[in-house]
Amino acid sequence: MGGAVSAGEDNDDLIDNLKEAHYIRTDLVEQAFRAIDRADYYLDEFRDNAYKDLAWRHGNIHLSAPCIYSEVMEALDLQPGLSFLNLGSGTGYLSTMVGLILGPFGVNHGVELHADVIEYAYQKLDFFIRTSDSFDKFEFCEPSFVVGNCLEMGLDCRQYDRVYCGAGVQREHESYMRNLLKVGGILVLPLEEKLTKITRTGHNTWETKKIIAVSFAPLVLPKSGGNCKSKSVPLPTFEVRTLQDLARICIRHTLKKTLGPDPERRAGGGRRALAGASRNGPRFKRRRLHRRRVDSVLLASKHAFVSRMVSGPINDNNCDGAEEDQADQAAVSDPAHNDIEEEETGSRDFGSKPAVNQLREKILSLPLPEPLKMYLLYYREK
Repeated sequence: MGGAVSAGEDNDDLIDNLKEAHYIRTDLVEQAFRAIDRADYYLDEFRDNAYKDLAWRHGNIHLSAPCIYSEVMEALDLQPGLSFLNLGSGTGYLSTMVGLILGPFGVNHGVELHADVIEYAYQKLDFFIRTSDSFDKFEFCEPSFVVGNCLEMGLDCRQYDRVYCGAGVQREHESYMRNLLKVGGILVLPLEEKLTKITRTGHNTWETKKIIAVSFAPLVLPKSGGNCKSKSVPLPTFEVRTLQDLARICIRHTLKKTLGPDPERRAGGGRRALAGASRNGPRFKRRRLHRRRVDSVLLASKHAFVSRMVSGPINDNNCDGAEEDQADQAAVSDPAHNDIEEEETGSRDFGSKPAVNQLREKILSLPLPEPLKMYLLYYREK
């Protein structure tokens, strides 16, 4: 499934294509997608395929197409502090993006059938926390995964605000899935070849909306008969944060508020200065001439603190000679044009400098013992 948009040269280029095709429609979802490089969830030998709008599978490891994840993220209507359950959590790619929006006071759980895939997901999660600057640009709700069949969770299991199922669901299991929702909650799942959004409007009332046609592998049914005993899958616990952990969250959040916008944003450093830019320095292409505003959101508790930036222009790769001639003529007739051109060129050159993680630099400059600094940094490598 996939192929709805053109392949990108990198993660940002792929997100641009998803936006232009209206798969990504909200700033919050865009920021989450830009914050996490899809290629980081591929095996190294398959990274060249990461920016194609195609599903990928290798053994038990599986990623849905980017256009599918985009529709799922938009349909879930995520907000800080909500609880989320991912059925068939796989590599953890979706759960990690969701965690960037839920913030430190949300709940982020996943159930995965294969133990080796959960091990892979925790490896990728650890890599993201240790190495990605996006971790310091967002308040993060770290996902927890358990091994088991999602159809064996028991009828008395807890309910969630948001639920996603990443495998095809037949009509006989629809009621089971619905009962995982709190009143007011949203369930997104492939139901009989349609990606479907179900909203629980009351104790026994629901609203259903078909989104797009999809093709998913069906849910694996629990084994039954013979010597096979059905066992209930224990979901991760709702853990109460320690006072020490709450203090770390509060200190980091306070420091972020004092830092203000990054230098790249103040200088109009381009799309890779977004909250969640995962690599240093932009790759400037001659593409569509446009200006884009993106909101960078720092999530804490139930409040969102937003800083805005306007990216520098990016030129079109397909400009023909006539368009260039028109631009030259405009420069002659409008003396101010040359100044604008120089300004735009300057913004492109600016991106060659490595981005600075301001929060990390601020914490390292504090007059604190080194072990405490490393705790505030979550023992991150960079």
